[in-house]
Amino acid sequence: MVRITPELLTRFDVPGPRYTSYPTADRFVEAFGSADYVQALEMRRDVSPNRAMPLSVYVHIPFCESLCYYCACNKIITKHPEQALVYLDYLAREVALHVKHVGKGQPVSQLHLGGGTPTFLSDAQLKALVAMLKSNFNIVPGGECAIEVDPRTVDAHRLSVLADLGFNRLSLGVQDFDPKVQEAVHRIQPAQQVFDLVAQARKIGFESINVDLIYGLPHQTPESFDRTLAQINALRPDRIALYAYAHLPARFKPQRRIISADLPMPSEKVAMLARSLASLKEAGYVYVGMDHFALSDDALAIAKRQGRLHRNFQGYSTQPDCDLIALGVSAIGRVGATYSQNAKTLSEYYDLIDQSQLPVVRGLVLSRDDMIRRAVIMAIMCQGQLQFESINLAWLIDFKSYFKSEMTHLEEIQSQGLLEVSDAGIKVTPIGWFFVRGVAMSFDRYLQANANRTRFSKII
Repeated sequence: MVRITPELLTRFDVPGPRYTSYPTADRFVEAFGSADYVQALEMRRDVSPNRAMPLSVYVHIPFCESLCYYCACNKIITKHPEQALVYLDYLAREVALHVKHVGKGQPVSQLHLGGGTPTFLSDAQLKALVAMLKSNFNIVPGGECAIEVDPRTVDAHRLSVLADLGFNRLSLGVQDFDPKVQEAVHRIQPAQQVFDLVAQARKIGFESINVDLIYGLPHQTPESFDRTLAQINALRPDRIALYAYAHLPARFKPQRRIISADLPMPSEKVAMLARSLASLKEAGYVYVGMDHFALSDDALAIAKRQGRLHRNFQGYSTQPDCDLIALGVSAIGRVGATYSQNAKTLSEYYDLIDQSQLPVVRGLVLSRDDMIRRAVIMAIMCQGQLQFESINLAWLIDFKSYFKSEMTHLEEIQSQGLLEVSDAGIKVTPIGWFFVRGVAMSFDRYLQANANRTRFSKII
């Protein structure tokens, strides 16, 4: 891992997409609806099994018992567990609508429960949900089954229940161990609670444990975050996701409870990131890309070494490029050459299902240009390189002519040390990996107008 200085981080401190998809979700249109999505599902159904893309399933559980002030996710704060019973009923009806159009028993190689807080559900509710999914989809042996966990809602018994249900990967929201920071963001969870859970999870035999961290929260300083990093290095999760906090109170109401004066200065945020990179490197973590780190023997780090990284709406993945059926309120999916998003409110989500409609309210049918650029951007984001000839053969284009203006821009990026351009292709440098979003942005047709960039988070 090369040394990343605060000066270098400041230089590239610009907004840009995360490229969990291309085109990005801000390009979705309301002209795409349920009928378009049904057509995509039926086209998948009609493809012979040996030619169909692998399938991933994402389930969004929006409920949380308490509000975390930094959160920008689609969630519903409630103390009433009975709301989940109604929601699970509608999820089952949504799955039935999918099965009607795509067929029953589709092989699923990746299942992910996100939120909100999936562990808001009781043991009985989780069992019912998983049983419903397994009765409609064929979750293949050895598949990746992951669930996001709020440490405050889980104990050793619940971890055993999750393992018995087939979950083999956990993602724990930690954010920061400092009590003052936790109080400021309304998320109190003692470090020992997390350490105990991770110890139990390892004893049970979960294949991988991820921990989420956020830098840039109120009352954080480079020194205080150093202490959290030291605890994380002692905890030694298999994977770490290190996110920058984006303070956007005009867009996300919970953030209005955060006092702006308590936030660290931009120079302090950059220092936290630079020191985090050095600390995680010293602890033996491999920088996978963007905000993802993994131990060298973790499947994600191995996939990067072997050039097998992929990227989907959950971030970097070891799973092959696949269709994604997304279930639940606000969930975003991908089937064939389409993206789709469900209704963002429970009332609209329920109403559409009551009408026996899949609750898709917007999406996009990708053009040929979209698909070409997606192939290029994903090659850069996942492999850090591409060969012009491979794109030429796959899409019957001449890369240098098709991307004439982009090639000119790549020369500037090369002069900054982020990229190597040859007659055969392009390759991201070791330093460039830390700013790979900036490299990929060169091929984003929708970012030609600089005004569009302000809606995205900073690329570092």
